[in-house]
Amino acid sequence: MTEIEHSSPDAIAVMTERAREVVKLNIEALEALERSIDVSIARAVDVIMSRPGYVVVTGMGKSGHIGGKIAATLASTGTNSFFVHPAEMSHGDLGMLRPDVTLLAISNSGESRELRDPLIYCQRNNIPVIAITQRPTSFLGRNAAVCLTMPKVAEACPNGLAPTTSTLMTLALGDALAMVLMDRRQFTAMDFGLHHPGGALGMSLQSVREWMGDNAAAPASVPLTASFSEVVSAVTEGRKGAVAVLDDAGSLVGIVTDGDLRRAFQRDDTTSLKAADIMGANPITVDTNARMSDVVDLLTANKISNLFVVEEGRPIAIVHIAELMQAGYVA
Repeated sequence: MTEIEHSSPDAIAVMTERAREVVKLNIEALEALERSIDVSIARAVDVIMSRPGYVVVTGMGKSGHIGGKIAATLASTGTNSFFVHPAEMSHGDLGMLRPDVTLLAISNSGESRELRDPLIYCQRNNIPVIAITQRPTSFLGRNAAVCLTMPKVAEACPNGLAPTTSTLMTLALGDALAMVLMDRRQFTAMDFGLHHPGGALGMSLQSVREWMGDNAAAPASVPLTASFSEVVSAVTEGRKGAVAVLDDAGSLVGIVTDGDLRRAFQRDDTTSLKAADIMGANPITVDTNARMSDVVDLLTANKISNLFVVEEGRPIAIVHIAELMQAGYVA
């Protein structure tokens, strides 16, 4: 194993202070950006909303990396978007700039050579360009229908070369544009869930109906008059730690959990007990339109392990927190 040479206390102090300085410069850049935002953001939103096609995002170098993230954020929040490398546009990908699209072009200087062909193409074909740049008088700024101008602030790089504060401002401005568009489109949490079916976020926004699928098994159930031994058998066979108690019409009126059974076993005589004697009345339920995040909240807030999914008062499924934990719904 390679031996690590540890820095001296003085060197550690210098490096720590430098890191804080970089963060401070970034904070100051964002504050300057916040002060600079004007009606141009609304004009950019109006342009995008008026166009039926995609927002095509492009940028070179670090601006391109930021542009890829902006395109992804737009796409996930209701604005159809994708990123295209500007150099690739000059070699055939200009065909992606259909007449109904909007081009969002990013360049701190506004003079990136690779952007010239796409910008000229857009001018010839009446495709509106939204620019993100520090220089509104640049080639990019002059060829844009709307210019989102970032303030001129120093880069955190000691040589003033590596994009740092400028890329952070670009990212923040892209997020601002995406969120304003999201508001204008009235893009809801449910819409967001449809765009994020995978991972914990997507699962939490799933509906109970989606979680159940088409082949959900009906929960174990017993009538109010079921004997104690029948209730024990139903809980055991149901393998969910609980059983639904139904009235004569088949509606849910109670729940018997394995905890209820343990408490009942402490009585002197269980032979005369019925389901009605040991059940918990008015159990917590959800309908099929509830989100899985709501289900998790109910289980957690009420400190219970399971609840029933009901439809017209009848239990059609049971949700157990252990299943949710195994599937990743609960961290």
